[in-house]
Formats: sequence, structure tokens, C-alpha cells
Amino acid sequence: MAGGNTWEGGVLVEWDWWTVEFGDAHAGAVGVLVGGGEPGPVYFDVGSGSDVPSTTHWSAYDGRAGRPRVEALRATCACGWRGAAEYPLDWATVGDRRLYEADVDLAGPLADWNAHLSLVRDKAALLPEPLAALLVEITEQLTATTADAPLAALRAASVLERIAARVGREAAGALADDGVTTEAVATGLGTTYSKALVMLLTAHGP
Repeated sequence: MAGGNTWEGGVLVEWDWWTVEFGDAHAGAVGVLVGGGEPGPVYFDVGSGSDVPSTTHWSAYDGRAGRPRVEALRATCACGWRGAAEYPLDWATVGDRRLYEADVDLAGPLADWNAHLSLVRDKAALLPEPLAALLVEITEQLTATTADAPLAALRAASVLERIAARVGREAAGALADDGVTTEAVATGLGTTYSKALVMLLTAHGP
């Protein structure tokens, strides 16, 4: 359950947690609170140039170089969800260290994000048990093949990608023909409204 990076509106968004099950639709991160609100991205002075790097990662809000200093942490999700619980940051423990160097306890936000995913999972469409077991087996086989024969694993992944694209179009087309709403598709997939809409609009593509 490693994190990852995405670009949103020219801002580098660094996710702390990510799952194969829901992908970037429900990527999780540690959010920061300053003055009771959620601050905007922080920018880094790299000298001359038109591109000024920025980020929303919690560890950047350290109060250095005029940046906001985080007062509390909470769980956040790419879908827009925000955890209700707030976890004050103990700056006395952090001391003079940078936040990414300090041993900051993130167990609370992580648990809250996992609880959020559980609710998303409960509303999502259930996979038939044989299919769920097959997906686990394929994942294990591909992982093992990657270690021994990476080119073969890549070929298999390419085949699966084409199969998934074809089946996905057919399934989305059936849902569109049945008049299933975009909201219902998004909930059933555990994804965003915009992603579900794209699937339905391209259902009858080539």
C-alpha cells in the first residue's frame, strides 16, 4: 500500500497511501490544518525561472522559509473526503528536525483512511468468489514471473490490458443500455463520478 504522485492543476500531490483495488480515485494522504483550516500548496524558491515547484505534502508545512506551520493532521482522500478526527502535531517532540526526518505518528490518519475505504468497499459491487480468487492468482503469477522472466510478465500484462479494455467497454455498454446512472456506476466501482462518466461515454467506442 505504497503512495504515489500525481499532478493536479500544476501542483504536485504526493499521496501517502494507494491501493490496487481503488487506484488514484481513493488515494489517501495526510492532510494538514493551520488555523483550523486547510491551507493551500506551499511553494519553494528555486531562484529564477517561470516554474515554481509546489506541493501539498504534509511534511512541507514546517514553518521554514515563510511556509505555514502545521498545527494538526487528519486523513484525506482523493475523492474529497476528509477525516473528522484531528491529530495535533507535537512540535516539542519534533524539535529542530524537518518533519520528514522526525518520527511523526501517522497511525491515526491511516486508520481513518482505511475506515473510509471500508465504507467505499461495502457499497461497491461484489465480485463473484471464483473471479476474485482468479484475480488473486493472476496477481501472484505475474509477480512471480516478473522476478524470473520480466519480458514474459510484460507481455502477459499487455494481453490482460487489452482483454480488460474490451470487456470493460462491453460491460459499460450493457450498463448504459440498461439506463444505469453514472452515480450508480461510480458507487459500484468505487471510483469518481468523472471516471464513471468517461467509461459510459466511451462504452461503444472501437
